[in-house]
Amino acid sequence: MKQNTYRLDNYVEKLIKGENTFFLDAKELKEIKSKLKKVKYQIYAPYKDSEKVILYVDKIPDITLFKIKSHKKLKHQEILGSILGLNILPNYLGDIIIDNDNYYFYIMSDLKNFIKENLTLIGKTKISLKKIDLKDLEKYERKYEEYNIVVSSLRIDTVISKIIKTNRNNVISKIKNNDIILNYEILNKGTYILIENDIFSIRRCGKYKYIGI
Repeated sequence: MKQNTYRLDNYVEKLIKGENTFFLDAKELKEIKSKLKKVKYQIYAPYKDSEKVILYVDKIPDITLFKIKSHKKLKHQEILGSILGLNILPNYLGDIIIDNDNYYFYIMSDLKNFIKENLTLIGKTKISLKKIDLKDLEKYERKYEEYNIVVSSLRIDTVISKIIKTNRNNVISKIKNNDIILNYEILNKGTYILIENDIFSIRRCGKYKYIGI
């Protein structure tokens, strides 16, 4: 926790100096924005609905977009694990996109050569990387699958237990482990009643948006 606070405070100092942050997830963005009330900044998102963004003052940050070439299907967790397995800090890595059988990820350009030379395997699958123009995915839009369930109430623990097909005790355990993020905040109560357009993510299970009855 202290390390995270230090990193966010360091980003504030960078912005005051006219520099940019690295990639921020939604929770980090919310925290750092609360510290920037007197600092002018802009938000850079590589594409619409990008999960990770970068804050900057004047100069758009330098990032690189790689396409992964693979003869086998890859999973998000495999790609993430293989990249972070190179001892890369998570904030250097932007979104990982899987679009049908096409795989992409964003990285801070400081690491583009290192990644190109060292990322040759995803799991046990041999891959190669191709740097592509950021404009190629500028208009990319995330695809969602509509999911209908029947529940006895709109309590978030009830809904989640139905979605991931487990009992409420396991959901409570996930809440205690800070595995559930609701509207970019860590969920601490399973009794919360969902309202339209609430967004919640469950670690290792996925991201969901409640659209109504």
